[in-house]
Amino acid sequence: MLTLERQEKILELLHTHEVVKIQDIIVGTGASESTIRRDLTELEQEKKLKRIHGGATLLQKKRDEPTMEQKTFKNRQEKIKIAKKAAELVEEGDCLFLDAGSTTIEMIPFLKGKNIVVVTNGLMNITALLDAEIETHVLGGHVKKGTHAFVGRSALETIESFRFDCVFMGTNGVTANDGCTTPDPEEAFIKAQAIKLARNAFVLADHTKFGDIAFSKFTDVNKVTLVTSSYVKQENARLFEQLTARTTIEVVEL
Repeated sequence: MLTLERQEKILELLHTHEVVKIQDIIVGTGASESTIRRDLTELEQEKKLKRIHGGATLLQKKRDEPTMEQKTFKNRQEKIKIAKKAAELVEEGDCLFLDAGSTTIEMIPFLKGKNIVVVTNGLMNITALLDAEIETHVLGGHVKKGTHAFVGRSALETIESFRFDCVFMGTNGVTANDGCTTPDPEEAFIKAQAIKLARNAFVLADHTKFGDIAFSKFTDVNKVTLVTSSYVKQENARLFEQLTARTTIEVVEL
């Protein structure tokens, strides 16, 4: 199979499955692992895909936003490890803000038994927080269909009445220059305001978010602590080095 044919096959697999493992590409093309890795590097440089740990994924447009259901199952084991690491940063008596992220919701089981108070704009967080017997306050406002997040004027007005020891939030993209970004400006407003009202701010991101840029910036990286996995160092060492020079990164080894 010629290089062009092989790379077209890779893109065809991606358009069918959105995320493809290297082993699946090897089976689909009959090429060696080293050849496929070279193809993925070339296609990434041409901005036709994004390499992730063990494979590749389609590039997303800056306003594209996966639903909460889609995000929940993507890289879930990595997200659980990141969430556990983040929960270890919470101290007794803390007042927290948890946003409507697919990684922040994974924190909740690890917070059970702690004497804390949580404010959230995540509709799906509420039941989990109550099941964990955590005192819970909810922002009002419009509930987005895709991410199940409370947003809008009412949410912004409500959050102004709180002050936080720590905020924990997700992101759709992280780069050294563009900071942390999300597709929806309304969610970006909530995230930015929560950071302003907090003593400490943490952004939880699995390795696929690093190097991506979404439509709306909500913070510079030097204003938050990033919580992620060691996959970032393996997959994007240069970016990891740039970020380490600008902010604190809590890394869970995988």
